[in-house]
Amino acid sequence: MKDPIVQEGARVLREKAKPVLKKDIGSKALTSVITKMKKALAGENFGVAIAAPQIGESLRIFVIAGRAFLTDEDKKAFDDGDTAQDIPDEKVFINPVLTRLSRKKKEMSEGCLSVRGMYGTVMRHEKATISALDEKGKPFTYHGSGLIAHIFQHEYDHLDGILYIDKAMHMEEDPEMDMKEARKKVKEKRGV
Repeated sequence: MKDPIVQEGARVLREKAKPVLKKDIGSKALTSVITKMKKALAGENFGVAIAAPQIGESLRIFVIAGRAFLTDEDKKAFDDGDTAQDIPDEKVFINPVLTRLSRKKKEMSEGCLSVRGMYGTVMRHEKATISALDEKGKPFTYHGSGLIAHIFQHEYDHLDGILYIDKAMHMEEDPEMDMKEARKKVKEKRGV
């Protein structure tokens, strides 16, 4: 089965993505792109977000998985046996704009669905505020810190044709990731 996520080296990952036109919000074509993004993200065990260029669409959209918004308390409850109903829905950000970044930065570990088998550390702002449109075109603003701020910056970079490897201070191969991918491919071949 072909990987639905575009990998490093593809031109679309290096282009500045085009803004979504207001008239296109809610259209079949845009809904299809967002559905494809959600499906690709849902198929990833470790991915918490995806940008439209990562599925080959040069559009200013990203989606964050609901599990990324879980608090530490929520995660503990989920680990203790609460059902998947407790996981929030994914959030869609159309034409996002980073409106505020904290002065304070932190070195954070990072990986990317479009750079499989690698991870590195990147200096990111500890807090970030983003304004965007939701799937229905309604404007909203979200203030994030920690992981959410990190995700905002990583995904926003994707929309400007920047990969985390361009900013990474150290890069390493992720041998665990390679094994997981190898097991996944074996299962696919077996039809499991």
